Amino acid sequence: MTSANVKSAPSTGEIPNFTYRLHDAVVPPLAGGLEEKRHTVAIVGGGPVGLALALALARQGVASVVVEADETVCKGSRAICLSRRSLEILDHLGALDGFLLKGLGWTTGRSFYRETEVLRFDMPHAATDRFLPMTNIPQYWIEEFLVQAVERHADLIDLRWQTRLTGMEANADGVRLTLTTGATEYAAEADWLVACDGARSLVRQSLSLRMNGTAYEGRYVIVDVEVDLPWPTERLAWFDPPSNPGRTMLMHRQPDNVWRLDYQLHDDEDAEEMTKPERVLPVVEAHFKMLKIDKPWRLVWSSSYRASALALDDFVHGRVIFAGDAAHLVPIFGVRGLNSGFEDVFNLAWKLAAVCEGRAGPDLLGSFSRERHEAWATNISHAMKSTEFMAPPSRGFELMREAVLSLAAKHKNLSTLINPRQSSVLPYDDTDLNLASVDEPSFIGTLRPGVPVPDFPVLHAGRPAFLSQHLADGFTVIAFPGEGMGADLAAGAVAAAAQVTGTNVTLVIVAPRAAAGTEAATTLVDAGGRIRAAFDADPFALYLVRPDGYICCRWRRASGNDIAAALHEMLGSPAGGA
Repeated sequence: MTSANVKSAPSTGEIPNFTYRLHDAVVPPLAGGLEEKRHTVAIVGGGPVGLALALALARQGVASVVVEADETVCKGSRAICLSRRSLEILDHLGALDGFLLKGLGWTTGRSFYRETEVLRFDMPHAATDRFLPMTNIPQYWIEEFLVQAVERHADLIDLRWQTRLTGMEANADGVRLTLTTGATEYAAEADWLVACDGARSLVRQSLSLRMNGTAYEGRYVIVDVEVDLPWPTERLAWFDPPSNPGRTMLMHRQPDNVWRLDYQLHDDEDAEEMTKPERVLPVVEAHFKMLKIDKPWRLVWSSSYRASALALDDFVHGRVIFAGDAAHLVPIFGVRGLNSGFEDVFNLAWKLAAVCEGRAGPDLLGSFSRERHEAWATNISHAMKSTEFMAPPSRGFELMREAVLSLAAKHKNLSTLINPRQSSVLPYDDTDLNLASVDEPSFIGTLRPGVPVPDFPVLHAGRPAFLSQHLADGFTVIAFPGEGMGADLAAGAVAAAAQVTGTNVTLVIVAPRAAAGTEAATTLVDAGGRIRAAFDADPFALYLVRPDGYICCRWRRASGNDIAAALHEMLGSPAGGA
């Protein structure tokens, strides 16, 4: 295409001209110096992770205040790929509908060396799966839909736009915050503070905490371009394309005729300079010319990114907790950033709620740090392989990559080295919340304690549904009754455990037909026996599932005392809790 096809480009950072709502800045009425009540949880950062955490806490009945320095949702696409697991989490948070209407799902990806296709991958997906493996939706829509959900919980969530954290003091009893809105400064107090304020976390800096790990040399420009292309939604990657020799380029379709391009910077190029429109336009134009795109297009937004694999050693520091990019950073390859943040939220919310409500001791929060740090380390082990291939850290890696790419078209077995290894749900193998009952040796299969419950299609009240839709905000017992352990016996055990522990426990019966259930439980029909086989539930079994969907214990047959003992062991003593 020629420059005549390029519409006038806005300055970098302009808000895309899409029809999403900008929220009015809200100055809280208490900002005039009045004394405000102590908050249960203060969340610093109103991006996707902070908003999702507020929603997750609200589902647990815990109130929070969210402070966000900006006056509206973010500019630019930023995080764009949501995993199947993230959509399941968003469904639990009551925020899914907008994502399904706006998002673009995908299953495949292709990679090219120069102009030759060297890899096509298909992510695992079955026709019965509820969601596609990945869904593309830009971050401003992600935040918008989360804000809409937050506004439905105004009784429990206080969202304060244009409010900056300008000071904080933490002690053994809570946190005192200094907040600034416009020219007004005021104080607020909270029992707990959760830092969701991103990679440059002010809270982290205030506590003089250091992230450890690796900052890679690979730097990328991120560009949003508006152009109407009749192409499918898939991940596209080019290594050393003729249009831009020496660069690696990625391309993703987004909603609203917007395409996302990520391309590698050369060592001698300045990131700030290269995000200017006059620098971005020639790169995009050359790429589109190679692809024979002759339609008008418009530069919408651009920014830059450096790959990093960094994390705090501990995500919990007294009454201050870190989540999302404030706690850990991962390279973009494999889309583990925001997806990891949502998994942080789902892991943390129920534990923090249990502590806030006095049902568990603060030690439970240590499991959040250990489990999510373990997940970060696993993510990094996968992401490093992709990062070193996408942005080789040395000449040796460059030579290896060139050899693989030049041979991959004819030798398909080498293409595994090119595979970007997309984000997947990770088990928590090294956690003290995994409990082994006396029946544990009798089970076979992979659905052991520490593994998330996989989603399965079921029938509920005669209608198609999914298992994930019936996992409770509290603990869930999934029971597979049979001769020797009927549904009524399982219901009695669950009711007894809930009464003894004061913990919300929901019973879900999975049976071959609806008549096998009990009025004390939700009954799901597994007509083909697929779920029963996956859970190794013959002749009968009970699985105790955490509020974040992870299996924590399983029995062939359990009494109320057995389930109560498991809950007590996980939650610990509430003595000394908040």
